[in-house]
Formats: sequence, structure tokens, C-alpha cells
Amino acid sequence: MSQINLAVDIMGGDFGPKTVIKAVSEASKLHPNVNFRLFGDKKKALVEIAKTDLLKNFEIIHTSEYIKSDDEPVNALRKLKKSSLRLAVNDVEEKKSHGLVSAGNTGALMAISKFVLKTINGISRPAIAGIMPTLKGEIVILDLGANIDCTDDNLVQFALMGEVFSKSLLGTKTPSIGILNVGSEEIKGNAVVKQTFEELDKLSSHINFHGFIEGNDINKGIVDVVVTDGFSGNIALKTAEGVAELIVHFLQCYFKSSLLAKLGYILSKPALNRFKARIDPRKYNGAVLLGLNGIVVKSHGGADSFGFSNAISAAISLIENNYNSEIKKKLDFLSNI
Repeated sequence: MSQINLAVDIMGGDFGPKTVIKAVSEASKLHPNVNFRLFGDKKKALVEIAKTDLLKNFEIIHTSEYIKSDDEPVNALRKLKKSSLRLAVNDVEEKKSHGLVSAGNTGALMAISKFVLKTINGISRPAIAGIMPTLKGEIVILDLGANIDCTDDNLVQFALMGEVFSKSLLGTKTPSIGILNVGSEEIKGNAVVKQTFEELDKLSSHINFHGFIEGNDINKGIVDVVVTDGFSGNIALKTAEGVAELIVHFLQCYFKSSLLAKLGYILSKPALNRFKARIDPRKYNGAVLLGLNGIVVKSHGGADSFGFSNAISAAISLIENNYNSEIKKKLDFLSNI
């Protein structure tokens, strides 16, 4: 795809235009073929643009309304119809933009996107997918919180979306798929995951189905796509983030504990910097709302410009790799088996 239009909600997140505009400036250097359609307060946007070298490939669509982090999704959907987020989603629905990125209210983003864009035919619920580092590389995990309760049909759809997502974003040729469970044995788990296992096993000649995996298998990289409901997925994600923070905290404390420890820090600093870069959550910023008739990427609200820029790159990659077209092809093919 030669020219891409990307809608960006500049009012969302903890820092608003200050961070988002800087991120757009950084991303524009990596993606010169992208035109950024910036939705938000024009006056505030121009103030921040003046601080960057963003001189072209953007346009501002002004609105004085924006959705706050504590706004109820239903109210945001019904009342704030001229908010920066709503107009950005409308832009995708009207085919003016190929996708959008926002760091705004997650519930509002999901509600508005689902209402305006609708789900792809064959997908009953959108799912939030994210990337996590492992011993072997990077994996996809979904759902991360959009659907607390799921049926086996939902989980099967998540598996198919996750497979195509892994191919599109990570370049995995034949992604292996695993269902998160309390054990790897087929006899374990509740009725939903057991039924999901049976359904995916039937498709094993068309997908690379691994079977059940446990929580400690996620970061081993045993599979490329981890499928679970939003309740378990969100807990798994937050637990992994917490463990990473704990490790960093322990290291900092130990290296400050004595003069010898400080000397050890100086000697090991290059290796520690590589370690920090490897688990840097900003590299994996950008949760994707899969299953919609449009590319929608949610940046973490507290992300800095580097993190938000990575969310932008994720959206662009999915657009360039025709993610939605590929998932439609996959669904059509399996429905005719």
C-alpha cells in the first residue's frame, strides 16, 4: 500500500497532545508514506507541533470535545459524538483513514469502535490482542480484557484472529496456537476450554494447533499464539508486568546494597542495559482490537512518545499487511470445509 492515512486521537492518554504529537513526529520519520489525520484541539496541537520537526504529512481535524479517562463508555458513546475519539473512529468507517490509534479510555474506544465499525462477518466479539516477550522471541496473547466471559465459539474465533495477527505483525509463517488452561493434559479445564480444544483439534489440518498450555509456558515461548478469555488474559498480562517490575526493583536494591555491589553494577551495566531493553514494555505498546471492520490500536494511557510511536507502527504494519482482508479469507476458507 503506497499511501496510508492514519487517524490519531491526540487528546487521549495521560499526557494528551504533548506526548502524542511528539510520537507522531517520531513515527513520521519511520513511515514517510503515512499521512496522519490528527483529531483534537487544533490550538493545542499546533503548540506541540511547533516543538517538533513535523513539517508535512499531517492534517488537523479540530474538535473541542474529548473523552476523559473516567467517562462511562455508554455516556461517551451516546453524548460525546463530536469527541476526538468518536470522530477518529468515524473517519475509519468513512474510509478516509485506514486505521486509528488512541491512548484514550479503553472502554469508550471499544464501545464506540464496535458500534460504529461493527464486527467482521463471522466474528461475534472483538478481542484485545497484545505482544509479549518470551525466551524464544515474541508471542501474541488474546483476549486481554475485552470479554470477561467467553464461549467456545468466541475462543475459536480468537484463535483464528490471533493466528493471522501473528503472521501480519510478527511475520510468523505457521503460528502455533495454544489454549491457556490449568494444566496441559486434555482431561483438565472447564467445559468451555475442553470444547474449544475439540473444535480447534478438528481444524488441526488447517491450523497449527498445539493444545493446552499453562501459565508458566507463556514466557517460555512454547506457542506463538495464546488464546484465553479476557478475565484470565488480563490477569496473566498484569502479573507478567508486575514480575518484570519486581525483578528490576530487586536488581536496583541489590546494586545499591554495598560498595562491591556498586562496582559490580558498573562492570555489568552494558549487559543490564540490554536486559532492560529486552523487557522494555514500551516496545510492546499497542493492544489491537481484533475482529472489527477497521484497524484500531489502543496505546497504554501512560505511554511516552517512544511507546506511542510503537503503537503507531503496529497499526501501520497491520494495514500494510491487509490484516482484515486476510482474516476474512481465513474465515471464508474454514466455513467452506
